[in-house]
Amino acid sequence: MNSATVRQKFLDFFRSRSHEIVPSAPMVMKDDPTLMFTNAGMNQFKEIFLDNAPVQYARIANTQKCLRVSGKHNDLEEVGHDGYHHTMFEMLGNWSFGDYFKKEAIAWAWDFLVEEMNIPGERLYATVFEGNIEDGLEMDRDSYSIWERYLPKDHILKGSKKDNFWEMGDTGPCGPCSEIHVDLRPDDERKRKEGRELVNAGNPRVIEIWNLVFIQYNRRTDGGLVLLSKKHIDTGMGFERLCMVVQHKNSNYDTDLFQPIIKEITAITGVGYGLSEKSDIAMRVIADHIRAISFAIADGLLPSNAKAGYVIRRILRRAVRYSFNFLGQESPILYKLVDAFISTLGKSFPELGAQRQLIERVVYEEELSFLRTLESGVRLLDQIIADSEKKQGKVISGKAAFELYDTYGFPLDLTELMLKEQGLEINLPEFHHEMEKQRSRSKSASSFESGDWMMVSREKGIDDFVGYDQTGTHVKINRYRKVITRKKQLYHLVFNVTPFYAESGGQVGDTGYIDDGREKIRILDTFREHGLIIHVAEKLPGDPSVTFTARVDDELRSDTAKNHTATHLLHYALRKELGQHVEQKGSLVNPEYLRFDFSHFQKLTDEEVRRVEIRVNNMIRAGIERNEMRSIPVDEARKMGAMALFGEKYGDKVRVIQFGDSVELCGGIHVESTSQIGLFKIISEGSVAAGIRRIEAVTGRKAEEFYRELEFKIRQIEVLLNKPQDVVRAVSNLMDEKASLEKQIENFTKLQVDNFKKQLIQNLKKYNKVSIITGNLKNSVADTGIIRDIAYQLRNEVDSLFLVIGALIDSKPHLAVMISDDLVKDRDLDAGKIIRIAAREFSGGGGGQPFFATAGGKDPDKIDGAISKAVEFVYEALNNK
Repeated sequence: MNSATVRQKFLDFFRSRSHEIVPSAPMVMKDDPTLMFTNAGMNQFKEIFLDNAPVQYARIANTQKCLRVSGKHNDLEEVGHDGYHHTMFEMLGNWSFGDYFKKEAIAWAWDFLVEEMNIPGERLYATVFEGNIEDGLEMDRDSYSIWERYLPKDHILKGSKKDNFWEMGDTGPCGPCSEIHVDLRPDDERKRKEGRELVNAGNPRVIEIWNLVFIQYNRRTDGGLVLLSKKHIDTGMGFERLCMVVQHKNSNYDTDLFQPIIKEITAITGVGYGLSEKSDIAMRVIADHIRAISFAIADGLLPSNAKAGYVIRRILRRAVRYSFNFLGQESPILYKLVDAFISTLGKSFPELGAQRQLIERVVYEEELSFLRTLESGVRLLDQIIADSEKKQGKVISGKAAFELYDTYGFPLDLTELMLKEQGLEINLPEFHHEMEKQRSRSKSASSFESGDWMMVSREKGIDDFVGYDQTGTHVKINRYRKVITRKKQLYHLVFNVTPFYAESGGQVGDTGYIDDGREKIRILDTFREHGLIIHVAEKLPGDPSVTFTARVDDELRSDTAKNHTATHLLHYALRKELGQHVEQKGSLVNPEYLRFDFSHFQKLTDEEVRRVEIRVNNMIRAGIERNEMRSIPVDEARKMGAMALFGEKYGDKVRVIQFGDSVELCGGIHVESTSQIGLFKIISEGSVAAGIRRIEAVTGRKAEEFYRELEFKIRQIEVLLNKPQDVVRAVSNLMDEKASLEKQIENFTKLQVDNFKKQLIQNLKKYNKVSIITGNLKNSVADTGIIRDIAYQLRNEVDSLFLVIGALIDSKPHLAVMISDDLVKDRDLDAGKIIRIAAREFSGGGGGQPFFATAGGKDPDKIDGAISKAVEFVYEALNNK
């Protein structure tokens, strides 16, 4: 029975018993502050259990996509090492809200497993709650007596509160539960040892398959239990485990849910499944993780360095690390598995197919980026390990581990895992000490000392903002405080009213001055703190109690307003030209330029950039008047089509800014008419994260300056080229000439490589059926690319190859070791280990893969010694075989 049939039979079974079949909730939680991810089927029904939402359907069933990688439910480290733990999994469930209870739940569970899934009843065991004196709870005799109708007594086991009393959290709905376990062992094993002895004992062939929760109590804050007015049923069954049982497999990874992915991995890598424990674990990890990653992205969560996004990035990087270390993959492969994964679940979860392109692009970009980090970090880690071997120590410096974390973006847990494989560990106290030092440095760089607030005026109307309507007004200082930064002493001022816009929503704070007729004091910045609008002043007025004229810098405010309105027009134009998937992900608006981050998954072509610019400039020339709705209900704004930006918090009343068809919720400063912007020019477009693009642009005077500077550069090029009639053709001819010269150099280099390769082959010596080749490129123009090229060419041409090449690159010694796959596998040779030993000869270090490794050093006169050391090591290794 294939997995799709299993899933459909479950839904059909409960549909026939009057259950409403509801869709899976998103895997990424959006409305529950206690969870980042859906980790159980009941999550979307919590409000009903808490009696905070009405019951729409008394009976419900569904299949829910879940993720368990953080908090109490964290299966990440077990994934791949056994056959039944996963990060992402499906949970089949049925619920009753005040309708049926234990009798029906147990009867239907039995009927489905035995009658529908054809699981032999004699292989099933049930556990029931044994009671708990501390909570004053007796044994769940009701469940026990119901199970007696289906199972012999020796298959009904009593379980503790830990295993058989389910609780949502420290408080809230809870109740006893009854777990159903299945014994999958062969008959001869079952005869030797009763299955009851292995229930909840960690045996991989005697596993829990379904949990029936009988919610009948409420846990109060004082720890006491009270009966609920209504009793509920909440069941959860692991879909992957059920498929393993029904398909008669030994592991979830052997089912049709995972095998298409694993087969694709073997096809891509050339590594067979079932041949090596390490590579098998790696394939299972990758197959599991691509499922979690794909579902998260399809649900709108992109990998990032914050919160839930970081969890997904961590899962993805863990999969890349296994691919790199155990499958020898130095280029992205995860994105190639998306199709195979969608083939297993795409029909049941159509969002996967709809977001296929997005998933592939995000995974590819993340994978490529981390592989670069991994390669650099692995080399440094190899050096750290080599240094440790010299000292014969088992504990790696926490300072060195922190450098990996801080400079190369290596997660601590990843470093720990890689060291563990070498029998090493990190000095964690030292690592955390370095982390704390960094935090202190960061805090010192950004901190300031502030004095107490000094009250000046107690007038009502503290810091009322009037800047939408005017850029100058009379103000009184309400309070002030002295602050000392690393640079100088400043003062923070709070006014009763203010025309200064405080930094918010990507727009920088206003600058300007206050003037009492006797002295003019500059306002350097404006920001919010604890509900107050703070004005940063260069000094304190001689008499803070007088009335001041506060004036915003009109020119800078005007330039900022032009850039802010331009971001709205740009957002609108991008959605029109690229598609409705474009959403704002961040912005910066200041007088100099605007920066706009948005969701899009490929570089904009020159033509797309041109079309966006044309559309924005057309809107500018159209002179569209601003339509400002300063305080309207948020629901009314949404009905108007106003775009609420992700991550922004809005109150019941909002401000809407409209320029024609561009309608957005916004509290910033804008021009009265688009014609005031004058001109819009995109100056850069690039990627800031996987799936996130960034445009920087200028408007008005800055756009004019951009074109004047561009014109000046063209004039300078014309002068350098003796003022040709066609400057573009002249530059093109120059580039052709350059390309021709580079081709000649390339041919010369190729000839040099061929000659050196011939010399190397002439030096070939046979020892114990191994082809040993050594050479030193000390008098050549070699670089690391040439050495790698020679090594890989010889690897494909010479059987049973052991190659050592030395070279002088930029006046520093360099060594490379290449070993044929058969020697790595059959003779247990490791290029990384050999290179670390040999590199000590020229005071260096390095590392790499078992078949190819490189090293650099300090003493150029010792290259030949390093080569000899490598060969000496191999002779010794071969003699010992």
